[in-house]
Amino acid sequence: MSNQKNVDDYIQDGIYGARETLPDERRLYLGSIRERIEVVLLQNQVREDTPYPEIEKAMKAHPSLQLFLNGNMNYQYLSKYIQLADRHRITYSVVSNKEHNSEYGLVLAHEDAVDNEQIDVPKRKRSSAEEKRKKPSFFKRLFK
Repeated sequence: MSNQKNVDDYIQDGIYGARETLPDERRLYLGSIRERIEVVLLQNQVREDTPYPEIEKAMKAHPSLQLFLNGNMNYQYLSKYIQLADRHRITYSVVSNKEHNSEYGLVLAHEDAVDNEQIDVPKRKRSSAEEKRKKPSFFKRLFK
């Protein structure tokens, strides 16, 4: 049997689009696959005020990385990472998927497989200064 595409294959590709490997994984990792990922951040981590230093460290160590940002998030949270990417000449894409909102807000990926065992950056602990700045709850103000 021949490996050439027949007319039916072209029609199917035209109707449904080209077949994609690991579509669930690509939805989760904003267009990339697990084996290519250097590091990821969850959406709530991307929403924090300051960028994670692990992201800049990875960009410095691997200038050929690609940055994928979750387009379902507000631009104000993504902009600090776009600025980092520009500073380190890293290509980036804002990926929007109306059918699926990934738990990840940021994915830094290689073009080829690297199979990093640990890709998640641990969530930062709040500093005591941040805790003090935090507004008291309604009930604490009410009963003061």
